[in-house]
Amino acid sequence: MSVYRHPGTIITDHRFQVPLDHADPAGERIEVYAREVVAAGKEREPLPWLLFLQGGPGGRSPRPVGRDNWLDRALDDYRVLLLDQRGTGRSTPADRNTLPLRGDAAAQARYLAHFRADSIVRDCELIRRELLGEDGRWSLLGQSYGGFCTLTYLSYAPDGVREAFVTGGLPGLRSTADDVYRAAYPRVRRKVEAHYARYPQDVETVRAVVRHLREREVRLPGGGLLTAEAFQAIGIMLGTGNGSHALHYLLEDAFLPGVPGQQLSDPFLAEVQGHLSYAGRPLYALLHESIYGQRSVTPRATGWAAEAVRAEFPAFDADRALAEDRPVLLTGEMIYPWMVVTDPALAPLAEAAELLARRTDWPDLYDPERLARNEVPVAAAIYHDDMYVDTDDSLATARAVRGLRPWITNEYEHDGLRVSEGRVLDRLIRLVRGEL
Repeated sequence: MSVYRHPGTIITDHRFQVPLDHADPAGERIEVYAREVVAAGKEREPLPWLLFLQGGPGGRSPRPVGRDNWLDRALDDYRVLLLDQRGTGRSTPADRNTLPLRGDAAAQARYLAHFRADSIVRDCELIRRELLGEDGRWSLLGQSYGGFCTLTYLSYAPDGVREAFVTGGLPGLRSTADDVYRAAYPRVRRKVEAHYARYPQDVETVRAVVRHLREREVRLPGGGLLTAEAFQAIGIMLGTGNGSHALHYLLEDAFLPGVPGQQLSDPFLAEVQGHLSYAGRPLYALLHESIYGQRSVTPRATGWAAEAVRAEFPAFDADRALAEDRPVLLTGEMIYPWMVVTDPALAPLAEAAELLARRTDWPDLYDPERLARNEVPVAAAIYHDDMYVDTDDSLATARAVRGLRPWITNEYEHDGLRVSEGRVLDRLIRLVRGEL
């Protein structure tokens, strides 16, 4: 166990051995890493624990330097545990290098089926008992997908939870993957149209980039193929508070100035790669649609739902937009089957990804009846017109969870927890404590 200091904090590394399959506790084990953070001077105090569940799926926990952003507020009251959920960060990796060691595509898919929220919550329960004892309870802070995990926790292991805070992550308890994307495309269109209204010059730049990509093959610096459809996915940037401005600055550098003809610039391609490559978070792409799979909701496979539902929204057809002299719409938090083929970090796992998309027997992640009887204090920030999580789903879930206190705001986008300098977390803490 390593202990070290950052400005204003004491950090302790923890490693835990957990079953790959919690239904087989005597079987194969994997490692889960977590980073304990406590305010300097409080390291010997009996502070309550706050477990942070990161967004994703497949996102590693934050790497803080001192008391930055929301952590500053949390450390006033808590000893914080930043969890690298299984398969991410310093936990046992699951990527193009390690997954082929499992065997063929079927073996890889079986392995990956153990990396959803139900397994993450069971990991957390083992860790809680080890750190706090059998009767200890901790608080939860779930950001985005971490909020999904929080609802799974409250469904299946609420006795380990003292209180819960959710930011931008109340899922539809009975929503299918098709439902999620059918609601998402109109939201994304609104965000793109708002961006073009703010930066009308970007309409032609995007059209020019799409035309360029249709006329020639373009490779990203890491070797990935940048197609027109892949470029449209850059719209994922528009779900954050400064995303529209960042996208505009990215598009400013699209073409090399002063060069005959049109050539996409290296800085542009490098930045695009940073936004579109899944090298640092392969599980995000491989498991994204599976987080909506529940056998009691639908017996069907998720089946590349984002791709299937996209056909219902022809306005996102880039070629049609060019032909009709319309703005090209960008897309958002969607995973398409061609992404697995064009991204070098995913291509070796394409067959496993296909098998996951075809799987029909995903266990349920939520227990609506138990949530209706919930006794754990819960507060949730719901961001008005959140591009990534449907507001109507979030409001319905807020009503379905007994005692949940929602805060609905248009002051922040999906990244409100990170950019609000602790204000979002502070409000949720005060809601749970009955101070608001």
